[in-house]
Amino acid sequence: MALLAKGKEVAFNELYERYAESLYRFFYKMLYQDETIASDFCQNLFMKIFEKSDTYNSNFKFSTWIYSMASNMCKNEYRRISRKSPTIQLDKVVSIAEPKAPQKIDEDIFQSHLQQAVNKLDEKHKLCFVLRHQEHNSIREISQLLDCPQGTVKSRLHSTLKKLASELYLFDPNKTSVRDIK
Repeated sequence: MALLAKGKEVAFNELYERYAESLYRFFYKMLYQDETIASDFCQNLFMKIFEKSDTYNSNFKFSTWIYSMASNMCKNEYRRISRKSPTIQLDKVVSIAEPKAPQKIDEDIFQSHLQQAVNKLDEKHKLCFVLRHQEHNSIREISQLLDCPQGTVKSRLHSTLKKLASELYLFDPNKTSVRDIK
């Protein structure tokens, strides 16, 4: 970031190479699973990094800083528009002739329902879930990103998992109704 603040284009290229793909995935998961929106947000984030390179505080981990910016962009987007009702879309058409076709179809259906359930969560719980279970950040890292105590992160994750388990009870072969979850 110090090199970028001095106008070194190579530094920007290196940051882009390191972080663009994971930030794209983050935006994709957080913003309606829309490739165009994710791409636009990722591009806008890197423009902000380029424009505000001199505001980076080297006392903080760069990944924390960049994910905080990304998280704030998502929060602003949630405020800007009301959430759209998600539609079920299977990623790929699976040929019945494939040996694992039934398993693949089940996985696609589960992922669609999981994403719908995640989209119903309030922004704080959704953000914690995505950062932990889809971006694989530690509790400590999430705590730093969201500027809240680790206990709060754990509590949000616990309540989120309970909500998701209740919402997705049909996918648990040991449960016969939502009453079995509680």
